[in-house]
Amino acid sequence: MSKALELYAKVEHLLGIEEATDKLHHLFLGELEEFAPKTLLDVGCGRGGFMKLMQQEGVSCVGIDASEVMVKECQDDNLEVYHKNIDEVEGCFDAIVCIFDVLNFFDQDSLSRFLASVVSKLNDGGVFLADINSLSGFRDVAVGCMSVDEGDEFLVVDAIYEDEKLITTFSFFEKNDKNCYIKTKEDITQYFHKTRSFERVEGLKLLQKLPFSLYDTKDKILLILKKSV
Repeated sequence: MSKALELYAKVEHLLGIEEATDKLHHLFLGELEEFAPKTLLDVGCGRGGFMKLMQQEGVSCVGIDASEVMVKECQDDNLEVYHKNIDEVEGCFDAIVCIFDVLNFFDQDSLSRFLASVVSKLNDGGVFLADINSLSGFRDVAVGCMSVDEGDEFLVVDAIYEDEKLITTFSFFEKNDKNCYIKTKEDITQYFHKTRSFERVEGLKLLQKLPFSLYDTKDKILLILKKSV
C-alpha cells in the first residue's frame, strides 16, 4: 500500500478534488463547533488543510499520514505531522478525525483494531468524526475511468467495484529529461462498511450518522461518535 499511497500523493493535483476537499473540511469544522475541542488528531491528514483550519480556531493539532510525501510537505509547512500509526502517537485528544473516506482504506478487521485505538487516544467525552462512502458512492460515483493529460504528465484512473471492494488502478506517465515517458502503475483498494459496523464499538457511542452529498446524491455518510465513560 505504501507505494500506492506515494503515487496517489504524486498525482493528487491531477484529480480535481480541491473543491470536494474544501467542502468536507468545512463540514467537519461546523460539526466540531458544538464540542469545542482544544486538541485534535487528524488521521490521514494529507497536506494538512484541515489542521490549518482548526489552528485558526485556536485548536492544538497533531496529524499522521501513511504517505511520507504528505508528511514532509506538512512538516515543511510547520505542521506537527508524523509518519506513524495512531498507536505510536503520544498523548490523548479531545477530537480525532478521519476525512475523505480514510476509514474505507481499512478492511473490517483492521477497522476494528483502529477503532479500539481511537478509543485509547480520546480523552473522556472526546469525539471521533469520520466520513465513509455509501454503497451508492462506490457503485454509482467512484466506478469508471478518467484520464488527465497535462503534457508532461498523463494520468489514467480506472475503478471497479466488486465483492464490497473498490479497486482503483492509477497509471501515471511522466516525461523525463530524455523526452520519454516513464510509467508507474499501482492499485488502491477501499472497502465498503455498513453503518452498523459503528453502532456497537466498545467504548464509543454513535451519536449521528448523517448522509450527505459530495459528488452525487447521498454518496457519503458522516459519522459522529463519542467516547463513552
